[in-house]
Amino acid sequence: MRRSLLCILVLLLLSTALPCFSQQTDIRQFVVFGAYTYLATPSLNLAQRGFDGDLGYNYRSWLSFGFDFGYYTGHSSLQTGDLNPAFLATIPAPFLGELAALAPGGVPYNITTQTYEAGPQLNYRHFKKVTFFVRPALGALHSNVKVSPAFLAFLNSAGGPGTSTAFCGFVPCSPNDLVPFYGFGAGISWEITPHFGLRATTDFAHYDFFSSLLNGGRNSVRVSIGPKFSFGKNILQK
Repeated sequence: MRRSLLCILVLLLLSTALPCFSQQTDIRQFVVFGAYTYLATPSLNLAQRGFDGDLGYNYRSWLSFGFDFGYYTGHSSLQTGDLNPAFLATIPAPFLGELAALAPGGVPYNITTQTYEAGPQLNYRHFKKVTFFVRPALGALHSNVKVSPAFLAFLNSAGGPGTSTAFCGFVPCSPNDLVPFYGFGAGISWEITPHFGLRATTDFAHYDFFSSLLNGGRNSVRVSIGPKFSFGKNILQK
């Protein structure tokens, strides 16, 4: 995360040092963006890393439309405090006590997440080599969670044969969920040439996944940094 923020800072410094501040005169019709991505969900102590890809269409110099796809993986541990009371009530208290003794740090899991997003983007192109933009974050998030196999093996060795089977009977060991999300995003592009540049974006999103298991909605922050490629006609040419 620190490296990502440092890269954004460097990009901002480069933009302020550019010698040419005239308005952009060459804006290509289509934009493809591919980036390294860091996705953080602080309330679950969860950090995921992956790839973010974006295909955009410049309708006007100030208005674009695009589709965004992201793929991320990570791992963390599920704590009792992350669960909703209704779900906790379905687990016998003696089993919860045994589990707390066996796994005081929580239940470790691996997670894979995909995001799908589409919508408009507002661009500010007053500077020839720099574009600022803002956009809503509207889309769908699909997550697949798997309890660590090593942890399940540990349960059988520490709690006796069948402990992991009992555990998976109470807590789904491989759940998945598809939910909508909403939020907003912003970023900056360094227009090195009309066909190539570097882009840094930050997006905030709110969603409520695994609602039958977890105790409320979650907020996530995504940081993406990578190259962008522009092609097609210059939309400013008449």
